[in-house]
Amino acid sequence: MLDTTIQDEVTEFLQNFGKALEKGDIDAVTAHFQDDCYWRDLVSFTWNIKTSEGKGEIADMLRAQLGTVRPTGWQIAEGETATEEGGVTTAWISFETAVARGYGLIRLKDGKIWTLLTTMVELKGHEEPAGFARPLGARHGAGKNRATWLEEREAEARELGYSRQPYVLIIGGGQGGIALGARLRQLGVPTIIVEKNDRPGDSWRKRYKSLCLHDPVWYDHLPYIKFPQNWPVFSPKDKIGDWLEMYTKVMELNYWTRTTCKSASFDEATKEWTVVVDRDGEEVTLRPKQLVLATGMSGKPNLPRFPGMERFKGDQHHSSKHPGPDAYRGKKAVVIGSNNSAHDICAALWENDVDVTMVQRSSTHIVRSDTLMDIGLGALYSEQAVRNGMTTEKADLIFASLPYRILHEFQIPLYDKMREVDAEFYAGLEKAGFWLDWGADGSGLFMKYLRRGSGYYIDIGASQLIIDGEIKLAHGNVKEIVEDGVVLEDGTKLEADVIVYATGYGSMNGWAADLIGQDVADKVGKCWGLGSDTPKDPGPWVGEQRNMWKPTRQEALWFHGGNLHQSRHYSQFLSLQLKARMEGIETPVYGVPDTYHLG
Repeated sequence: MLDTTIQDEVTEFLQNFGKALEKGDIDAVTAHFQDDCYWRDLVSFTWNIKTSEGKGEIADMLRAQLGTVRPTGWQIAEGETATEEGGVTTAWISFETAVARGYGLIRLKDGKIWTLLTTMVELKGHEEPAGFARPLGARHGAGKNRATWLEEREAEARELGYSRQPYVLIIGGGQGGIALGARLRQLGVPTIIVEKNDRPGDSWRKRYKSLCLHDPVWYDHLPYIKFPQNWPVFSPKDKIGDWLEMYTKVMELNYWTRTTCKSASFDEATKEWTVVVDRDGEEVTLRPKQLVLATGMSGKPNLPRFPGMERFKGDQHHSSKHPGPDAYRGKKAVVIGSNNSAHDICAALWENDVDVTMVQRSSTHIVRSDTLMDIGLGALYSEQAVRNGMTTEKADLIFASLPYRILHEFQIPLYDKMREVDAEFYAGLEKAGFWLDWGADGSGLFMKYLRRGSGYYIDIGASQLIIDGEIKLAHGNVKEIVEDGVVLEDGTKLEADVIVYATGYGSMNGWAADLIGQDVADKVGKCWGLGSDTPKDPGPWVGEQRNMWKPTRQEALWFHGGNLHQSRHYSQFLSLQLKARMEGIETPVYGVPDTYHLG
């Protein structure tokens, strides 16, 4: 019997798998999967972001979707080679559906599918004008009264929102709204982004002056335009602000600054929104078909209500409003909280000769930035990964291909190694009295981020100040605020001229409650989290980020947010969902979960 290569084996497997799908033989399809299997679909099959776990869920999804999806053409992607390591065969794949082209990643164990990722790349007949299809730009030949590019852009800016309506309105002009706006622009979807600030990027410029991105540059590219090769590894906030402003202009986005939303309502009869905005003092009524809240993954600031706050004689504010340390030199500061913002703010205050105390109310996961980059991100997002041929797009898909149900199993060994490498560092923190944790199951930072969006700090220097006693540490909940400080439940009094509440943020649907109504916010329910039944991520299991980048229980209402990586990656799939609806393409959605938690 002749040996066959891995490439031939995977090719034959995909052909047989594709034939079973084309025949609609669901039993034959599921026979290609292991009992322990996962199919994560980004829009191509489900018009949703959905993971089907096990043969039963996969069969249910196929019974609902196969008749309209009609997949064909399963093959190893052009130019790719299947690989085998540790008993797992991995291959990049391509396929088509009735309306789209798809790309994915398949992992086989013992000749059957263990994990399958399918993603929608483009809609047939509505491809982005890129490569050989890029616009010509220049208009060769002659013609009277022709408009220039600038005149066309100026006309569009005058008309959109007035004499003609946008199809999509994006509320929030930070990185999420900008990335999605760029995708929609390339797909020809008329879109307006509204932003309360004076300039694109101000949401970064207005944060505390020491703020830098804690994620490295390779992880943070925007769609279409990557950061240049000499861009710093960790971007200062004002530099990011300038980049976003440049990007908004270069990508020709219709971006309304100094604009706030006053109200929004959805008409079930006309299937359109009525959104009243104040545009630099002028009231404008917009009537988009689709409304996207890109108001920040973290949602509304959680400003606590401690007894006695009204008596405090100094400055007090949420971390989102922190102006920086300059006004507090020589004074005493108390920062309530112990996550990223709390550490950054404490370090900046200390650098400016402020006597600063951090109040730790619960344990925090700490990981050193250098170690996280090396062990946690290096294989996918690093200079070495780029040198090894890893592209941003492939890195995003590899990460997306690991189902959330088992992702922690891949994370735990990484954080075990980090704990070992930095044992002396952690011993110093514990000696200083800092309450450390490694997540509910030892899976560390990224699972905490996905489950609850809080509870961690990527150390860029503040931890050493805690170890050295330069940043003072107090523990416990706040009993009350008094005229000159903070009193903890154990009776400890911390004198303060300024109190910073680094107390985090609520769910994004809080913005929906303010803008549309509490009934809609409750219908949609909590945004973010997986239903892991770990602290601040209550069950039952959902298996994807609640309500993010996909259909919600409120028709034509979408949520877009997350870090720069998620804004880049998921904007592709949200933009395709919106484009399909604009073009009247049938989009039968499978698997919108029930609402279990209101916020």
